[in-house]
Amino acid sequence: MTAGVTADKYPVLLLILFLLFAFGGLFTGLLFGSVDISFSGVAHALFSSGDTIPHQIIWQLRLPRVLAAFACGGLLALAGALLQILLRNPLADPYILGVSGGAAVGALLAMLLGWGLILTNLASLAGALTAIAIVFGLSFRAGDWNLYRLLLTGVVLSAGCTALTTLILTLAPASDVKGMLFWLMGDVSRADEGLLPAWITLIIVAVISMLFSGSLNVLSLGQMKAKTLGVAVLPLQAGIYFGASLATVAALMLAGAIGFVGLIVPHAVRLLGISDFRWLLPLSVLLGGGFLTLADTLARTLWAPQQLPVGVLTALLGVPMLLLLLSRKR
Repeated sequence: MTAGVTADKYPVLLLILFLLFAFGGLFTGLLFGSVDISFSGVAHALFSSGDTIPHQIIWQLRLPRVLAAFACGGLLALAGALLQILLRNPLADPYILGVSGGAAVGALLAMLLGWGLILTNLASLAGALTAIAIVFGLSFRAGDWNLYRLLLTGVVLSAGCTALTTLILTLAPASDVKGMLFWLMGDVSRADEGLLPAWITLIIVAVISMLFSGSLNVLSLGQMKAKTLGVAVLPLQAGIYFGASLATVAALMLAGAIGFVGLIVPHAVRLLGISDFRWLLPLSVLLGGGFLTLADTLARTLWAPQQLPVGVLTALLGVPMLLLLLSRKR
């Protein structure tokens, strides 16, 4: 890449690099763990049948986990990219509109009551859907979509949910607090139950978003400009909101609340010079999935046999990376 040439002229090269990064992250997650398996052992277990210990470890433990981490990272990055264009704010993330807060209140309340995993997931889903309905109901009135009211409602709702979450943590027995904290900071270890719905959601939301990437490019110029150019702004904004919310809920149901991915990944792709949503969206999904897969691999191997919350690793890895990109951006 020559000096003075923007990355917009090399989207195919970036796509190839991000694909290699994503597959490298997936294979690294399969390679490292509490049991040492060689490179050839992982390849043999993947592409051959058998009942050996490495085959069982790869197919029953590591492969579902790395696929879950990749799907969760891709969902969060996609939701972040959509919300940043909806709110016209590069600091927007999937949790800014209170979806995470509502899900956290539902999940932690179920844990406080001693409910099982299925009921906890249902309570989390109910909390997230309630938050989505409240924010949408208060922001969409008489055929008018007010983005400022949308953002303010989400921030206020998030603050209220944070207060309720703190109250639940205070009232919870000490034996339950660690599990609650892991949910709040992200945990992929239990994610195999929701693996298939998460991947289906990721594919559907990503494909639909790509189909409307041209309209998203026009919307990024501003609402008035988009209306002038014939874009149906109101239905597009509603679709962005519900698409981002659906992706966020799927990620929450899969691995709890994992921060920073939805904020830093789309922003990092923009700092590389990509502004066209035809490339921004798939690059964000690949980078987000590969990044979270690597972070989860570190979370389960860095302090083995003890596992760290993956949300801690995403912050520790993502913040320096974003600061480096910002320092290099003129």
